[in-house]
Amino acid sequence: MCTVVILRRPGHPWPLILAANRDELVSRAWSPPGRHWPDRAHVTAGRDLEAGGTWLALGDDGVVAAILNRRGSLGPQAGKRSRGELPLEAVDHAEARVAAKALAQLEPASYRSFNLVVADARDAYWLRADGDAIEMSPIPEGLSMITAGELNDVATSARVRHHLPRFRAAPAPDPGLDDWFAWTALMAAEDREPGADYGGAMNIAPDGRGFGTVSSSLIALPGLEPPGRKPIWKFCPGRPNALPYDAVDMG
Repeated sequence: MCTVVILRRPGHPWPLILAANRDELVSRAWSPPGRHWPDRAHVTAGRDLEAGGTWLALGDDGVVAAILNRRGSLGPQAGKRSRGELPLEAVDHAEARVAAKALAQLEPASYRSFNLVVADARDAYWLRADGDAIEMSPIPEGLSMITAGELNDVATSARVRHHLPRFRAAPAPDPGLDDWFAWTALMAAEDREPGADYGGAMNIAPDGRGFGTVSSSLIALPGLEPPGRKPIWKFCPGRPNALPYDAVDMG
């Protein structure tokens, strides 16, 4: 159950900030964000070494895409395509709006169920796939969170219910000053609401299956003014309460 937090502030110098914790089997091999695909030299992303795709990708045109499993769909399934190819396909486009519309036309039965976030400095979308249909919805301005259910799902997600209000109350990062303090603390949080299982935490210690939080990302996309700025990606190659975030080389 991965988590994506997205802050949309149209007109701000940093109009989009995205944070993501990746929850996965600790034994599953991966490479940290880089330019791993010779046929996609414009893409920076972590690489899953088993299926070859990614969980989070950023294109040079400023489109960012993150994939999350929906409930009951962890892992591959015979006859289904890898969901890790979807963020790569999304960032092949120069605009989030175009990318989201294109991916919404895919055959939903080809994949296990998923949530896909596609965003740029202007727009942001949530694609919800349940095997029968792919639904595309805009992500509103302000702060939103998604895990394995619906966007801002405080009704059924203990993680969203406990942590979404904390993100909304916290000071927003200031990427220009490299100030991510409040969010790095929240991404590392292991506490959960009373009665919730381990999945209620933002940062999951490995359970009996060896499943837990394996990495964390903080991404900021710049606005048009002042010109010439590049996106910022801070990456933690492990649990965010155990290892620091370092800057990814954006080329």
